Parts: sequence; structure tokens; C-alpha cells
Amino acid sequence: MAITDLPLLGMLKTKMSWHQARQSILAQNIANADTPDFRPSDIETMSAGKAMRPSGVASVTAARTHAAHIAGPALSKSPYAQSDEKGWETTPAGNSVVLEEQMMKVSANQFDFQMASTLYSKSLGLLKTAIRDNNPVVAFESGR
Repeated sequence: MAITDLPLLGMLKTKMSWHQARQSILAQNIANADTPDFRPSDIETMSAGKAMRPSGVASVTAARTHAAHIAGPALSKSPYAQSDEKGWETTPAGNSVVLEEQMMKVSANQFDFQMASTLYSKSLGLLKTAIRDNNPVVAFESGR
């Protein structure tokens, strides 16, 4: 098994990728703070179920075998679908970007990204410690 196949590391990589995508959207919101009729957007919150599902594996849906059966929800094409957020404030030009709100989202996003990247690097450090040559547990099990 490759290190990249470990579920925890895969989830942390997906989480960091999600935070990078969100940072890009929030930066666009801030950059367009003076653009007339611009509406800020954000991406959907990442769920643990999406993060743990391996990429390239389609989700399973129930088949409708009768017309009276209820259809399941439609799946979005992107794992990070954008959601339009209605702002409470709107300028006379029609722009609804609140810089303070966007900056709070940016700082929270940065904190969460740093936490995920720290967990990723610490997990790699633990794996390196576990497979080191002079590790007494590994040396005992191999008969050295």
C-alpha cells in the first residue's frame, strides 16, 4: 500500500485542496468589491463523506423501477459546487460584497488550511518514525 492510499492522508489532501479552491473564490470576491452588480460567492462546505470517497469512484444511486418512486437528488458535476450567498448589504451600484465579512472568511479559511497542513506533515513524520531502521519495534519484529 502506498502512503498516498492511506485514508487519513487522502482526506487531508482533499481538505487542503478544498481550502485552496475556497481561497481563490474569496480572493475574487475581495478583488471585485468595487465592481457594480457583483455578487459574492462561496463554495459548499466539504463533508467528510465526500472527502473519504476515493476520487474516480462514482457514487451509488438507487434505480427507479416504477414511475411512483421518488427520485434521488441530482449530483453536481463539481465536488466543490459554488453556492450564491445573498449579502445583507448592497451598495447603490448593486454590489453586495462586505469586505469585513470576506476578510473574516479568508482568515478562518487560512487557519483551517494551516491546521490541515500541520496534521498532514505530523502524520508523515509519525510514519517516517515508524519505519526508521533504528526503530526498536521494527528491529525486534525483523529479528535483528
